Amino acid sequence: MNEHPTTAGEVEPPTAAARPRITVPTPGAEAPERPSLGARIGGYVSLTKPRIVELLLITTIPAMLVAARKEFEALPSLAAVVATIVGGALAAGSANAINCYIDRDIDQLMRRTSRRPLAKQEISPKNALIFGLIIGTIAVVGMWAVVGPLAAALTFGAILYYDVVYTIWLKRTTPYNTVWGGACGAAPVLIGWAAVTGHMSWMAWVLFAVVFLWQPPHFYALAMKFKDDYAAAGIPMLPAVAPAKRVAVESVVYGWLTLAVSLVAVPLGATWLYGTVALVTGGLFVLECHKLLARVNRGEDPKPMRLFHWSTSYLTLLFLALAADSFLM
Repeated sequence: MNEHPTTAGEVEPPTAAARPRITVPTPGAEAPERPSLGARIGGYVSLTKPRIVELLLITTIPAMLVAARKEFEALPSLAAVVATIVGGALAAGSANAINCYIDRDIDQLMRRTSRRPLAKQEISPKNALIFGLIIGTIAVVGMWAVVGPLAAALTFGAILYYDVVYTIWLKRTTPYNTVWGGACGAAPVLIGWAAVTGHMSWMAWVLFAVVFLWQPPHFYALAMKFKDDYAAAGIPMLPAVAPAKRVAVESVVYGWLTLAVSLVAVPLGATWLYGTVALVTGGLFVLECHKLLARVNRGEDPKPMRLFHWSTSYLTLLFLALAADSFLM
C-alpha cells in the first residue's frame, strides 16, 4: 500500500506491483472446449461492441440531415446515408475489435470486461486483429468510393486515434484519457457532415464539441461504478485514482460546458425547437451532475449510474431534436 494517501488535489496511478497476474495455461493442461459456430459468430459481433456503435450513429444521421438542409436545402442522398451508416458502423466495429485485441491483457482482470470473447478465449487474438483490420479497410475504402476522401480520411483517423492514441497511449498513462480520448467518440459528427458536403463548417465543429464535452461526465460515471476494476488492472481512470469529489466537480464543469456549447448552435441556424430541447434536457443533465456532487459531499452512495443513463438519454434526445429541427431550417 502507498504510505501517503492521495489528497483531494492529487492523482496517484496504481502501481504495477498491485496488479493481479494474468493466469496463463501451463503446457500439457487440458485445452478448453472449442466454442460452437454460433458462439464464434456471436463473439465476432461482440468484438464490435454494438451498443457503442448504436450511440455513435445516433449523432451521425442528424448531423447529415442538418448539413444537407443548411448547405443544399434538401435531404442527403440515400447512397450517402447508407454508405455513411454502414461505413461508420464497420469503422466503429473495427476500432472496437482492435481495442479488444490490444486490451486483452487487462480485460481478463476486470469484472466488467472479463466476458469479452478474447478474455473467454472464444476467439484467438490473431483472428480478432485480422477481423478488425478487414472491416476497417472495407469501411475506409467504401467511404472513399461513395462519399469522398474527406469522410474517408476522417474515418481512418478516428480508428487510428482510438486504437493508437487512446488505447495504447492515453488509457494506460493519464487520468485524463477519457477527456482526450473523446475526440474519436465525437468524430462521427464530422464524418457525417463531410459525407454530405465534402467540407467542414462552424455548425459541424459545434456539434463535435457538444459530443466531446459530454463524454467526460458520461464515462466518469461508468468508471465510478467500476473503479475497483480499473484499479485492479492498473488503468488510471480518474475515478480510480482521484477522490470522488474531484470527479463529481469535473462532471459538473463539463456538464455546464456541454449545455453552453449546445446552445451555440442556435445562432448558427438551429431553430426554437432544437433550442428549447437543448435548454431543457441540458439543464436536466447539469442538474444530475450537481446531484452526483451533492451525494458525494454528503458522504452518500453517489449512484453514478443515474448520471450515466441520463447522459445517454440526453444525447439521444438532443440529436433527435436536431434531426427534427433540420426540417424547420
